[in-house]
Amino acid sequence: MSTRYQYYICDVFTDQRFAGNPLAVLPDAEGLTDLQMQQIAREFNFSESTFVLPPETGKTRRVRIFTPVTELPFAGHPNIGTAFVLASTGELGALEESLSVVFEEGAGLVPIDIGVANGAPTRCELSAPEALTLIDDVDLQAVADVLSLTPDDIVTDHHAPCGASVGLTFVFAELSGLDALARVRVDKSATGGFEGFGDDLALFAYVRGDGDNELRARMLVASGPYEDPATGSANCALAAMLTQIDPMQDGEMKWHITQGVEMGRPSSLYARAEKKGGKVVAAKIAGETVLVADGMIEVD
Repeated sequence: MSTRYQYYICDVFTDQRFAGNPLAVLPDAEGLTDLQMQQIAREFNFSESTFVLPPETGKTRRVRIFTPVTELPFAGHPNIGTAFVLASTGELGALEESLSVVFEEGAGLVPIDIGVANGAPTRCELSAPEALTLIDDVDLQAVADVLSLTPDDIVTDHHAPCGASVGLTFVFAELSGLDALARVRVDKSATGGFEGFGDDLALFAYVRGDGDNELRARMLVASGPYEDPATGSANCALAAMLTQIDPMQDGEMKWHITQGVEMGRPSSLYARAEKKGGKVVAAKIAGETVLVADGMIEVD
């Protein structure tokens, strides 16, 4: 006998349907096994799907995040989208003012602030669950090769290619301009120079816009190859990394990042990080979400 589970589909890091990063959310996944969650995530076939469960340590909810092939300890747009769905569907009660929730996840506790206007959720902002980790010894030629670029396409004025994580690890490279960004293609045969980054090498290439706080980005996973239209965890790590390498000792830095344009799914992300005593102490990522569909899925 099958059991029916409610699901919602939303687009995250956008205020327009059919843009941003799609996400499937099951707001009450209690009773599902690990295998069933994985099967459902494969059925939706989005970059991630989330399964909401009762908390284990007294926080708001426990949230598990699955790609079509594996479970993740943390990811950005699934948290933003899940918080929005729970708020939109009444799972968090009446929305009279902005509120904060905390999700229990594999990487730790993930705080999320939910903006509210006229009784409905607006922009959600998450705080990274882990402190910034930097990996400096990333070879310039190796990055150029895997992105199908030349070393001249990579800018090193601000930082050399590096790895960074606030929950998931990415390799970051600043490029010379939009032309170089448009030419990015993952060469799977050139991933041999990235030992220690795991099988799912994630590459984040970005360029600086006309304003100091405007960035345009692409995120690609070499094993697919797969491109992501909006990557909250990567942009959160980018904000932390850029703030860490800045010479200021105390203060906050902010960025507006546009991603997914080359895929036809433009996304808008708002990142910020705070530094105290020369060290990043907080990194956050925010954005809007829109509901697209809802329904029931049957599980045997």
